Amino acid sequence: MKKIILALAVVAAVATGARAETPLALPMAATPEEVGLSSAQLKRLEAVTKKHIDDGLVPGAVMLVARRGKVAWLSVQGKRDPAGGDAMKGDSIFRIYSMTKPIVSLALMQMVEEGKLQVNDPVAKYLPEIGKMKVGTEVTGADGRPVLHLSDPTRPMTVQDLLRHTAGLTYGSRGTSLINASYTDAKIGDRGATNEEMVSRLSKLALKFNPGDRWEYSVAVDVQGRLIEVIDGKKLGEALQARVLQPLGMADTGFQVPADKMARAAQPGPRPGGLAMTPRFAVNDGAKYESGGGGMTSTMADYLRFTAALANGGALQGKRIIGKKTLEFMTADHTGTRPGRPQGLGFGLGFEVRTRVGDAALPGTVGEYGWAGNAGTLFWIDPKEQLIAIYMVQVSDPDRIALRNQFRTMVQAAIID
Repeated sequence: MKKIILALAVVAAVATGARAETPLALPMAATPEEVGLSSAQLKRLEAVTKKHIDDGLVPGAVMLVARRGKVAWLSVQGKRDPAGGDAMKGDSIFRIYSMTKPIVSLALMQMVEEGKLQVNDPVAKYLPEIGKMKVGTEVTGADGRPVLHLSDPTRPMTVQDLLRHTAGLTYGSRGTSLINASYTDAKIGDRGATNEEMVSRLSKLALKFNPGDRWEYSVAVDVQGRLIEVIDGKKLGEALQARVLQPLGMADTGFQVPADKMARAAQPGPRPGGLAMTPRFAVNDGAKYESGGGGMTSTMADYLRFTAALANGGALQGKRIIGKKTLEFMTADHTGTRPGRPQGLGFGLGFEVRTRVGDAALPGTVGEYGWAGNAGTLFWIDPKEQLIAIYMVQVSDPDRIALRNQFRTMVQAAIID
C-alpha cells in the first residue's frame, strides 16, 4: 500500500437507532465511492448481518472497511451483551483470540531488528528445554494399540519455524492423534499457568513432525510469547505494551479487561435452536496465562491503529513499530511447497499470505495478508488494492468460518475501481 497521511478522526456510526462515536486513526471518506467502493454492496453486507442478528446467529457486530487511506464504511449493529440487552457500540471490547498472533510476531521481529536474535536461531538457544523434545511417530504396539516411537528431530526447531508454524507443534483440539491427546492431558493453554509453566509442560511432550517438514497451526506463538519474555526480561503483556500498544495508542488492548471497562466487553449469546455456545474465556478472570497465541482483547479502533500502521509500511502518526523491509519479509510466503496449507494460501511470519487468486475458494489479491480469531474476528490488508477490512464479532465455533468467509467475499465484491 503506498504511503498515506494518517489523521485522527471521530467517525459516527448508526447502530440500532443510536449514534456511536468511535475515534479512528484514519479520516472518513465522504462516500464509499470516493475510494472506489460500492455503497450498494456494503448495504447488502449490512442487511445480511442484520438478518444474522435477527436470527440469533450473531449477537452483534462492528465492521469496517478502509481504502486509499480513508475509512469508507463503518457499521455497528446488534447487542454488545445479549443477556443484558445492551446495544453494541463502536468502542466495544472483543476477544480477538488468534488476532493476538500478529501483534506478538511483530514484537519478536522488532527484537530481530535490534540484533537480540536471528530468525534462523535455534529456539533452544533461548529456551533450552525445547531442544530436548523428540519427534513422536505412532506405531502399533505389541498389544495392537498405537504407541509413540520417539526419535531425534532431523534438525533443530528455529525461530522462523515458530513464526511460520512449521515447528512440529500443534493444538490439542486440532486432531485425534496421541500427540494431540497429550496436549489436552498436559493442559497446554491452561489459563492458570504462566508462559514459563506452559513451555515447561510443552517441552515434556513429543513433536508431531520434524521441524520444517510441514505447516501445522499450533501453539508456536505461545512459545514466541515466552521467547519475548526471556529476551526482553519482562512479562509478555508488559513487553507488548512498551513495544506495540503504547506507541500506537492502543489503549483498550490487553490480556485482561479492567473493571472500569467491563461494561464495554462484547459477549457471545445463545445460538439458534438452543444449540450450545462454544465456551469463551472470561475477560476479567485475572488469569496468569498471557497467551501470545490467543489471549488478547481489543476494539475496532485499536485494531485499526495496528493494521493502519502495517498498511502504511510499519508506522502510524510518526511512530514506527517495524521497518519497511522487515514487514515485507514478514508478509512474504515462508511455507513454499510444504504440505499443510490450503492451495493458494501461504503463511509468512505471523500472517496468512495469499499466493494465488484461485484454488483458495475465496476471492482476493496475491500479496494480501491477515488472520482471524476463534470467536469469529477477522482482518486482512490488501496492499495492491490499498484496502483494510476488519470484522469484530463473538460467535460460536461452528458458525465463525462461514460468517467471516461471507464477510470477506462481500467486501471483495464492493471493490469497483
